[in-house]
Amino acid sequence: MLHFLAGDILLSKAQAIAHGVAPNDNFHSGLALALRERWPAMASDFRHYCHGSHPKSGDLWTWGGVGGVRIVCLMTQDEAYGHGTQPGRAHVAHVNHCLKKLRQTVEKEAFTSLAVPRLATGVGGLDWNDVRPLLQKHLGDLKIPVFIYETYKAGVAAVEPAS
Repeated sequence: MLHFLAGDILLSKAQAIAHGVAPNDNFHSGLALALRERWPAMASDFRHYCHGSHPKSGDLWTWGGVGGVRIVCLMTQDEAYGHGTQPGRAHVAHVNHCLKKLRQTVEKEAFTSLAVPRLATGVGGLDWNDVRPLLQKHLGDLKIPVFIYETYKAGVAAVEPAS
């Protein structure tokens, strides 16, 4: 069940947080930067994963941290093609592939709740009107609460209803 909320996703009580990145992302802006600052080991582990596995756009990677937190990196953007270059833009096709895989991961790993931002609309550059229907299509009928942080409010804990 989807719940559209206003607040700070970093204050979510959800078991897992999913967010959009690029393969080989350096986590230097947006939500990725905030996650890197809160869980530096996650960003380091992501770099090691990318160097060893060479993921492609449309893939995902899941990280587990202390206290049971799970971060799911959805590779919605094109990767940076040169050393020191910025990642490319997000694409609706990448988001679609990532959300299909996210649903499979949620079900396989039996997540109890999930928080997702306005995926791929910040640094990724997509229009929310193109992304929102994909979230509804792929995650809307999950049997767990899925909290979509539609409006960012720094430092504000959203009321996340139990389902």
